Amino acid sequence: MKHFLLFFSALLSLVAFPASGDDALAAKMRALFPKADGDRDGVLSTTEQVQAVEHVKRTYGEQWARQIEGMLSGAAAADQTVSTEAWLKQVADATRPVEMKTEKIAMRDGVRLATDICLPPGSGPFPVILARTPYNRVKHNESAPGFARAGYAFVNQDMRGRYESEGENLPFIGCGWGQHQDGVDTIEWIKKQPWCNGSIATIGGSAGGITQNLLAGAAPVGLKAQYILVAPTDMYSDASYIGSAFRKADVENWTAGNKFDPKALAIHRAHPSYDDYWRANDTHTRFALMNVPAVNVGGWFDMFAQGTIDQFIGRQHQGGEGSKGTQKLIMGPWQHAIGKMPAGELTFPDANRVPAKYDPVRWFEHYLGGVHNGVEKEPAVAYYVMGDTSTPGAPGNEWRYANDWPIPAKETPVYLTAEKKVALQAPEQAGSFHEYTFDPTNPCPTIGGQNLTIARGPMDQRKVEGRDDAVVFTSEPLDKPVEVTGRVWAKIFISSSAADTDLSVRICDVYPDGRSMLITEGIQRLRYRKSREKPEVLTPGQIEEVTVDCWSTSLIFNTGHRVRVMITSSNFPRFDVNPGTGEPWSEEGEKVKQTNRIYCDAEHPSRLIVPVVGKTADAE
Repeated sequence: MKHFLLFFSALLSLVAFPASGDDALAAKMRALFPKADGDRDGVLSTTEQVQAVEHVKRTYGEQWARQIEGMLSGAAAADQTVSTEAWLKQVADATRPVEMKTEKIAMRDGVRLATDICLPPGSGPFPVILARTPYNRVKHNESAPGFARAGYAFVNQDMRGRYESEGENLPFIGCGWGQHQDGVDTIEWIKKQPWCNGSIATIGGSAGGITQNLLAGAAPVGLKAQYILVAPTDMYSDASYIGSAFRKADVENWTAGNKFDPKALAIHRAHPSYDDYWRANDTHTRFALMNVPAVNVGGWFDMFAQGTIDQFIGRQHQGGEGSKGTQKLIMGPWQHAIGKMPAGELTFPDANRVPAKYDPVRWFEHYLGGVHNGVEKEPAVAYYVMGDTSTPGAPGNEWRYANDWPIPAKETPVYLTAEKKVALQAPEQAGSFHEYTFDPTNPCPTIGGQNLTIARGPMDQRKVEGRDDAVVFTSEPLDKPVEVTGRVWAKIFISSSAADTDLSVRICDVYPDGRSMLITEGIQRLRYRKSREKPEVLTPGQIEEVTVDCWSTSLIFNTGHRVRVMITSSNFPRFDVNPGTGEPWSEEGEKVKQTNRIYCDAEHPSRLIVPVVGKTADAE
C-alpha cells in the first residue's frame, strides 16, 4: 500500500519553489532572466534585479528570494549589471549534482541501519538535517539535493528492520528512549563525522514525525530543532485506540500494506488497555525532558489532529529549557496531506500550503545557521478558520494567528432535546430519552472523517443519518454566524441493556441545500468510560454520564446553516465493532444486540461543550 503522506512530498508542498529535480529547478531559475529582462537587452539592470527578487518572494517565499538575490550578487559585473552568461553560470553552479553516499551505521546492539548522506559542495563542516523513515529512504531522497545546495548535509535513514536496515521489522521500536535508541545513536554517529559542525535538526511527517517526537523524548545532545508534520503524541489514544476503540481500518491496512511483521498487528491487539507497552512510547511522559524548538504542522481532518495540538501544548508549557516557549503550531483544513485540496468533499481557499513565514527552510536557517530572520518571533500559532465553502464572502476560510493555544473561547453547553433538536436552552421536562438497538452484525458505516487508508475528510453523512440505530439532533437555522474554535466534548447520559457498548458522536455542518458535512467526531468504548487502563463493564439499565472527546476544530457555521449531532454505537471500519459482551471483538466470539437509551431531560441533560468565539460567545 502506498502511504498517503510521503513526508518529502509534503515538504515540497511547504517549500513552494520547485525542487522536484535538478533539470526542473535549473529550468525555473533560467526562466527568471527573460522574465526580468524587460528591455530585452540581455542584461539585468539593478532595477530589473530588484524586480526579479520581488517576483520570487511573492511566488516562492522569502528564502528563495534571498537565494536568488545572492546568485544575482555573485553574477554581477563591476557596474552591478548581470549578463545572461553570468546568470547561466550561477544557475549551473546552484544546480550542480551533489555528492551522495550510503553508510551502514551500527547501533548500540550492533544492528546496522542503511543511511544516505548528501553533502554540500565544499569541505564543510556543515549543519545537518536528519530524516528517518519506514518507507524506503532511496525512494524519498527528492529534497536532499535542495537542502545540500542550501548548505546543509542531509541524512536519510531506513528505520530498524525496514528495507536495507537490519533488525526486527516492527514499527518505531528503535525510535525513542527504550532498549533500542536508534535515533540517539544516529545523532551520536553524525556528530563524530568531519562534515558535521555539531548542529543537527530533524524533519519528517507521519511516521517521520512520530520518530521525531520519540527522539525528542530521549533528549539527545546535538539536536537543535525539529520540523514535524502530522504526528501523534500518544500512540494509544491518538493513533491505535481512540476512546479505547480499536482503530481497525487504519492500523490493519497500514501494518499489512507496508509489510511489517504480522506480529506488529498482533501486538496492537494484545494491548487493548493503556498499559506499560503504550506508556513506553507516550511522549506525554517526556515533555519535561524535551529541550528543542519545534514546528508542529497538522490538519483539522488529519488522523493525528489532536495529537499534533497536544504535542505543541505539552512542549510549549511543560517542556524543558530550549523547548518551553519556543514551539510553533500550524493547523490547516487538511487531511493527512499538507496543502492538498479538496479535503473530502469540500475545497477551502488559500489552503494549498503552510503560511510562508513558517517554512522549514526559514526555521532551519535560524536554528542551524544562526540567521536572525525573525522566525522565532512569529506568532506561536497559525490556524485556519474554516467556513461555508459554497457562499462567496462567507465568514471564515482564512488564516489567523495567536500567541498560544487554545485561543480564548466561552465553553458553551449545547443541549440535545427530547424533540431531537440542538438547543442552547437546558431541558426542563423529566423522563425523556431516545432508544435504539444496535446489532453488531450490522454496524453503521464510516463516511469520511479523520482517517488514513480509507475515504477521509468532510463528507456528507445523510446516507447513514436515517438508520434505525442512529439518533440525529438538528438545530434551527442559525440567524447569525457562530464560530467554534477549540476542543469539543460530548457529555451523554446513556443506559444500555448490554455489558458494553460504544458511543459514536458525529458533528456536522448542515448546508442550506441539505448536505450534512462531517466536521469532527469522537467515540468512546464504554467499558473504558472511567479509565483507559482498567475496563469496567456496564450495569445493564443503569444511567451513566459518559464523556466523548470529539477532538478540536475551527469553523464558522454560517447564517442559515444548522448544527447536527448524530449518535450511534459504531463507525465501521474506522473502528472495530463492540460485541456488547465486555470482551474484545473476535469473529468466533459471542455478540449481543445492545439496546441503548440517550437521555435528554432536566436530570440527565445530554449536551455538547463547545468553545464559542467572539461576539456570539459574549452574547450568550
